[in-house]
Amino acid sequence: MKSIFRRWRALWNPDMYHGWGKRKSYFEGWYFKVVSREKDGALAIIPGISHDAEGTPHAFIQVMDGLSRKATYHEFSADEFRPSPHRFELDLAGNFFSPNRLSLNLKGLCGELELHDIYPWPSRLLAPGIMGWYSFVPFMECYHGVVSVDHRLSGQLNVEGKEIDFSGGKGYIEKDWGRSFPSAWIWMQTNDFGECERTSLMASVANIPWVGSSFVGFIVGFLLEGHLYEFATYNRSAMSINISGREVHLIFRRKQLELRLVAHQAEGTPLIAPIEGAMAGKVNESLTARVEVELRRNRKVVFQKTGHTAGMEMAGEIDTLLRAGS
Repeated sequence: MKSIFRRWRALWNPDMYHGWGKRKSYFEGWYFKVVSREKDGALAIIPGISHDAEGTPHAFIQVMDGLSRKATYHEFSADEFRPSPHRFELDLAGNFFSPNRLSLNLKGLCGELELHDIYPWPSRLLAPGIMGWYSFVPFMECYHGVVSVDHRLSGQLNVEGKEIDFSGGKGYIEKDWGRSFPSAWIWMQTNDFGECERTSLMASVANIPWVGSSFVGFIVGFLLEGHLYEFATYNRSAMSINISGREVHLIFRRKQLELRLVAHQAEGTPLIAPIEGAMAGKVNESLTARVEVELRRNRKVVFQKTGHTAGMEMAGEIDTLLRAGS
C-alpha cells in the first residue's frame, strides 16, 4: 500500500522516483548534463536502477565525457540506491543527486556542483509533466520527464585527474523510467546559445507502441529568454521530418508558431541502454552536436541562432520515424 501511495505522489511530481514496489522489467534513470563556461568540460552523468526480467537488480552511475568521447559504467548493489519518498533526492553509494546539488565520489570523477535557478518543466492539473496526459496511461513502454530545462552551475569536478571549474557553466536535467527505450528515436538538447540567457532547446521524436500498433510521437520545449514554447503530439502540434545521413531537419507547428531545427550529429560515444529493464542495449550519444534553431511567429523570424555542445542521439530503426505527417 505504501508503494502505491508513493507512486501516486510521483505521478504528480515526475522528477521523483517512480519505481516503488517494482521488481521485474523496470528501469529508472536521471540524466544530468553539465557544460563548463570555458567548454573544457562537458559531461553526462546518469544515476539509475535496473531490474531485469528475472528480477535481478543493480544500481548504476553512467558517465560520459563528451570531449574525450569516453564512457564509464559504475555498478552498485541495489541496496545502495536510496531515493527520497518525499522529493527528488537520491543517495547512491556516497554520491548525491538532487535538482540543486550534485556530489560525486567515483573513480575518475569526484567533486561537488551547486545548481542555481533551475527552470522546471511546468506542471498542470491534467498534464503533470512533459508527457502531458500520456503521463496517466499505465501501459507506456517508456516515460519521460524534464527536471530542469536550464540552470547555472558553480563548483569544481576532478575529471580523470584534471580539475575543471564549472562555475558559470550551464546544466540540464531529464529522466526516463519504464521497461525499455523506444524502437527508434531522435533526441537533442542544447542550452549553449552564446550570450543568450535562459534559452534552451529539448526535442524528442520516437516510435511509440500503442494498443497493438504504434505511432510517431514528439515532445519539444524551446525556452527563449524565460518563455517556454511547447510543441507536442498531445497539444495538437504538427511535425515534418527529413533525415539525410547525420543531419536531421525538423519543423514543428502550433497555431501561429513554427519552430525549425537543423541538427548536425557529431561522433558519438556508446552508452548502455535499457531493454526490458536490463541494461543490455547500446546507444551512441554525442555532446558536441550542433542545432540550428529558428522560431517564427506569423511567418516572421523572432529567433535564429545555433546551439552548440548539444547532446544528440539517433537510435533504432530511424526510417520508421519518417512516416510522421506534416
